[in-house]
Parts: sequence; C-alpha cells; structure tokens
Amino acid sequence: MAQEPGAEAEVPAKAPHAPIELSDLAALKALAQPRRQRMLQHLTVHGPATSATLARALGLNTGATSYHLRELARYGFVEEQVEGNGHGRQRWWRAVPGDRRFPPRSRQSPEMRLVMDELNHHAYAADLELFEQLQLQGDVGDDPWADAFPYSRGSIRLTLPELRAFFEEYIALLNRYKRPEADTPPDARTVLTRFLAFPAPEGEPEGRPAPHGGGANAHHNRESDPS
Repeated sequence: MAQEPGAEAEVPAKAPHAPIELSDLAALKALAQPRRQRMLQHLTVHGPATSATLARALGLNTGATSYHLRELARYGFVEEQVEGNGHGRQRWWRAVPGDRRFPPRSRQSPEMRLVMDELNHHAYAADLELFEQLQLQGDVGDDPWADAFPYSRGSIRLTLPELRAFFEEYIALLNRYKRPEADTPPDARTVLTRFLAFPAPEGEPEGRPAPHGGGANAHHNRESDPS
C-alpha cells in the first residue's frame, strides 16, 4: 500500500493505478484490527484462500475468520474470487490490489490519528517479523531466493515538493514492474516492498561537520548497492 506519502480503500471503477485516498474513519478502523491485518497480509503473500485455510494458517476459528473477511470486503480490501476454479461451493477470497493512500497527517482528525498510529504500529511490527522469519528460512538449503533481500538505508536533503515527487517516482517504478498474472513467468514470486521516509531531527550537535558533499550518506546490502 502506498501512503501519503499512505494506503487502502473501497475500489471504484478507475484506472488500475489511479490513487484512491482512504479517509473514511470506519474503513480505517476496520483495517486497523490486528487479525484483519494478518489475514490481508496472508492473502497478499500466499494468494487466494478460504476462511478455513486462513483459520488454520493463523490459528483462528473459522467463524471469526469469516466475519473478519466480510468486514474487509465491506470496505473493498478483499473480494470473493468469482472465476470458475473447480472449488465447488467453497468461498475463496483474494486481496484487492490498488494504489490506496491515507490522508496526510495534517488533514487527519485527532481520532483518525489514533487509529492510524494503531494501524501503523501493528503493520510495521508484522513487516519486520515477516522479514526476519523469511530471511532465516532462506539460510536453509540451496534456495536460489536466499539472497533476495535487498535493502537500503540512506539520507538525502530534499524540499517538501521534492519529497512528494520522489515518492510518486517510487510508486511509478513499482507500477512499471506490475503485470497481469497471465504474463507473469512461472518462476516469479510475490515480492513485498515497503517505503518509509521521514525528516531527520532538526539541528546538528555543536561542532559537528556538515555531511560530505551536501548530504547523501547511504547504506545498502550487496543486492542493492549500485557500485
């Protein structure tokens, strides 16, 4: 999900990558529920599933899972997979893709900020837990995807308009690599991407020299290092 630089919402009939702002407080509250976040992440990573499949995978009961799926579907985050797939009367659910964005912090009400803080707290923790879990799994055997964990930590000096442009270029880059399932090679895997940028604290300790070359220090792992 993209953020404002935010993410998630009901999906009207628009262009596939048209940004949609999620400003409905009820939808945000529905998304902030930790179990629903876990279910949505499972559908994103593993693809369509039934409520029973999700219940087994996440240690929940089927009744609760069905209820949470209906709530996610109510706000357009998931939908029933209607294609004929030979699964009989089972109801299969899939995550609905889209460029869904949260309102910027300055336009959030106090109540919305509390919901957003709760949502982000659980989302960031789940992302880090999954990253560490998958990285450890990659240490076992001869998995060719064991090195598929590029990351980058850096800093650049930007104005607010430049930061917004930087974010939109990042979203455009993601969209360049998206393609229909029919055009996806059989050896492709779902790759989770996360973007996080925030201003550094103002003021430098007294006597500290300015960053060399105007301020672009970066730390990358070997997969993302351009040198």
